[in-house]
Amino acid sequence: MTQTIRIGGGSAFFIDSAMAVPQLIAAGVDYIIFDYLAEGAMGLLGRMRATDPESGFASDFMDVHVGPFLAQLAEKRIKIVANSGGVNPIGLTTVLRSKIAALGLDLNVACIAGDDLMGRSFPDLPSGLTSINAYLGAFPIAAALADGADIVITGRMVDSALALGPLIHRFGWGPTDFEQLAGGTLAGHLIECGAQVTGGTFTDWRNVEGWANIGSPIAECFADGTCVIAKPEGTGGLVSLGTVAEQMLYEVSDPQAYFVPDVTVDFSEVRLEQVGPDRVRVSGARGYPPTDTLKVCATYDRGWRGIAYQPVIGPAAAEKARKQAEALFERGRMMLRGRNLADWNRTECVLIGSGEEVVAKLVVEHDDALAAGMFVREQFAAISAMAPGTSVSFGAQVQPCMGLVSFLIPKAEVRATIDGAVFGGEDVAGFDPAMIRRPPVPSGDTPAPSGATVGDLAYTRSGEKGETINVAVIARQPEYLPALRTALTPEAIQHWFADLSSFAVTIYDVPGIHAINLVLDGALPGGINASQRLDPAAKSIGQRLLGFAL
Repeated sequence: MTQTIRIGGGSAFFIDSAMAVPQLIAAGVDYIIFDYLAEGAMGLLGRMRATDPESGFASDFMDVHVGPFLAQLAEKRIKIVANSGGVNPIGLTTVLRSKIAALGLDLNVACIAGDDLMGRSFPDLPSGLTSINAYLGAFPIAAALADGADIVITGRMVDSALALGPLIHRFGWGPTDFEQLAGGTLAGHLIECGAQVTGGTFTDWRNVEGWANIGSPIAECFADGTCVIAKPEGTGGLVSLGTVAEQMLYEVSDPQAYFVPDVTVDFSEVRLEQVGPDRVRVSGARGYPPTDTLKVCATYDRGWRGIAYQPVIGPAAAEKARKQAEALFERGRMMLRGRNLADWNRTECVLIGSGEEVVAKLVVEHDDALAAGMFVREQFAAISAMAPGTSVSFGAQVQPCMGLVSFLIPKAEVRATIDGAVFGGEDVAGFDPAMIRRPPVPSGDTPAPSGATVGDLAYTRSGEKGETINVAVIARQPEYLPALRTALTPEAIQHWFADLSSFAVTIYDVPGIHAINLVLDGALPGGINASQRLDPAAKSIGQRLLGFAL
């Protein structure tokens, strides 16, 4: 049995770069995984399926990422695992098989489904559902590979399962090999966001050269659950302790209870070791039994949103822009009353820039598309009717609003299928929160250097999950951690981010990489899909924390 497997991360989201696949083919990886399915993508694909039952999958899989390279993939025997099936994995599988046949290639395709719960009845869900999917685990992928699949197409799989499935298949891990499953899950988590682990969005961005050809990640994985994170030779980017640590804590909330269907992962004692240029060894993930439930996400229509961006230039630009925004919102209300339509559901003006040059992002929401379209058209009048220094607005658009509901469902109520046959894998559970042993709060006598900020002493990385914002703070040197932990209290965090909605703060200690994880619950009302903020993905929150004075 081969004791090493090299897995490349081919995409991090729905429309990721076209450059990853050629890089990874040239690097000679064993597998390429593709993660397409954030919650927003599910809603979009569900809406597409409602319009055209033959659609509902990620078209970039055929048009950009894999379709153009099928012959090369077949020649080099590189296998593919992708959740590109979206809400219609059978439809994509049919298209893919036809393309393979037309090219005369010898490639076997397996389709994993069973995650789509649209036909079922659930209490307390809103009307207008566009998608409702359970997050499946990795063992069906392993079974499909064992049956000879070269390409595995899935619906809503847990992101890390795309890598864990090949590891289970290659190394023969069973459902109770929790330590190995934890390590494989961590490997998948590190590479499923693409270049975020190879220098993309890194705190020390000035140290990262070659953004134009930044390398896609490669996880060199071993039978004991450890791995080495690397990138293709000759590519740009950076694989360092900092880049890997940032990605490890990205959007994990409680790093000692990272729940996936196959295992509960504890990241708190993970160790990172620089073992060569652009090579970081990852070890020490702990595994506990999984829970007896699966996560389900449902998306639904919440009306329509009108958006426009208005440049306002000159003295008192921000003041003029705010006054203009309120006038336009009120003008819209007058027009709504004239058509006997209800008031706006939401309005917001977000100012971009400062000084004498700002751009006002104007947002309205309404149940009726006509109302949103009416506002988008009328806001153009401001260039001649309102604030001096208003220039031509841009980005004017009307788009559907989407809501999101998440809940848990017993595993026994969801059955994965492989090419229509029910997967008969064993359901393992048994997680108990009492299994977790919380590490002590870090302490030490080394004070923060005079005038130091968080950015001087730490790396940060932030992101969102639903209405929660996750901010990782990783000490650049172990001796800095106590000072960071002492200064970054819940009260201090709430004060620093006072412009956010009211939120609670939970702090988790991650001593293995000398870090803390800040979880801001409720800080992003509506989540990424409904938030009207300039940064609904919460990518900027970690950056904003860099200036916090210790």
